[in-house]
Amino acid sequence: MPLFAANLSLMYTEHPFVARFAAAARDGFRAVEYLFPYEHEAALLARELREHGLRQVLFNAPPGDFAAGERGLACLPGREAEFRAGLLHQALPYAQDLDCPRIHVMAGLAPQGVARARLRETYLENLAWAADQARAAGRELLIEPINTRDMPGYFLNRQEEAHAIVAELKRPNLKVQMDLYHCQIVEGDLASKLSQYIPGGRVAHIQIAGVPERHEPDRGELNHAYLLALLDELGYAGHVGCEYRPGQADTSAGLAWFEPYRATQR
Repeated sequence: MPLFAANLSLMYTEHPFVARFAAAARDGFRAVEYLFPYEHEAALLARELREHGLRQVLFNAPPGDFAAGERGLACLPGREAEFRAGLLHQALPYAQDLDCPRIHVMAGLAPQGVARARLRETYLENLAWAADQARAAGRELLIEPINTRDMPGYFLNRQEEAHAIVAELKRPNLKVQMDLYHCQIVEGDLASKLSQYIPGGRVAHIQIAGVPERHEPDRGELNHAYLLALLDELGYAGHVGCEYRPGQADTSAGLAWFEPYRATQR
């Protein structure tokens, strides 16, 4: 049965951030993910994980000025030093303190007037360097295609391109974060995509949400029960991140979809 991670950036927002760990644990989750940990001391977050029997399975590297609209630095020429400092001095130390095995590196928004080939060159150089640093620290580095409806201008949008980059760079700890919400919006044909990419071992993390509203996975056009069963058939052993915005004020009230899986979490 799939192992789920509650996304504490989108779920349980009726609680202050630090209180969301306890709320997720009460509902039966045994793992969490979120966008960024950096507003909180790592020791505080580590304590919440310990006290509530949770594993931290994913967070993002610093994305630049997120409040101002930046969505990653990895593809941006001229921001290499900032990208590398964020990974070395923030992301990797937090991953160590939180015992988090993987870090997602956001590609960034493609700036107007810069050739895509130049952006790709910068992206690959930064990823190769970052993957080497992460490997030395015992971590995996992930890249994620994101749809341009929710994030216009985002550099990386399609599964094929993400997997081609991973194959080209040949870093064993550089892998793909496959968000089925984004994939459905951009490409569709999810069962075929899962059957194509999961057996290759390059997908290290899955995320889900209902399409199109990004609410609970039992709302919208996708048959998540079928897709989750397919993950089992394909031998996927990683976590499935619940990166959705609850469709009602009380996150716990919308967890009927989770009930068949609750007892199998570990």
